[in-house]
Amino acid sequence: MPQSSDETDRADHREPPRTPRGVRTRARLVSAARTVFERDGFVDARLADITSEAGTAAGSFYTYFASKDEIFTAVLEEVKEEMLHPQVREVTGSDDPVAVITAGNRAYLESYARNAALMRLLEQVAAIDERFAEVRWQRGRAFTERNARSIRDLQQRGLADPDIDADLAATALSMMVSRTAYNTYVLGEARDLDTLTDTLTRLWVNALGIPERVLA
Repeated sequence: MPQSSDETDRADHREPPRTPRGVRTRARLVSAARTVFERDGFVDARLADITSEAGTAAGSFYTYFASKDEIFTAVLEEVKEEMLHPQVREVTGSDDPVAVITAGNRAYLESYARNAALMRLLEQVAAIDERFAEVRWQRGRAFTERNARSIRDLQQRGLADPDIDADLAATALSMMVSRTAYNTYVLGEARDLDTLTDTLTRLWVNALGIPERVLA
């Protein structure tokens, strides 16, 4: 994706601010960038619009970011932890696997709904820029690796089919959930959250061969 000449003349990366004021200014720029990107799209978003939205001087942008690409990456980082919903535990120990899978699916769907405009934008930019395609892949891989650990734990506890390839199953099931979320919250296929959560959980549990006694 081509950069303007004033962007390419700058350093490739900016160090994070070290003062409270700098941290606040950078945070305002990131928040403003998200507003502008979601409103105008990545290609049409202008740095001048971002600084105007943030209420900062135009030249101050380059104190914190080297380019439009870099601030878009920062916007994605802002929602990365939320989208991974760390408050939902992995299925370990004596946890009820169905309850944990249900909570994970619901948390993901709720987070996707809140961030649907940004997820739409990431899909669009990843299709034309290999750097953001890599960001998208890494984000998906983080989900898959976590889910694969949970599946292996279930197999060790005798609660999931031991013959299933945990990594492949995690990839397929994670993609099922993420594409369902995309179709629902980006493409607009209306679905009730409870129905979505229950159906995705049932498919997940059935695919892993979790015994019916656990579902009771």
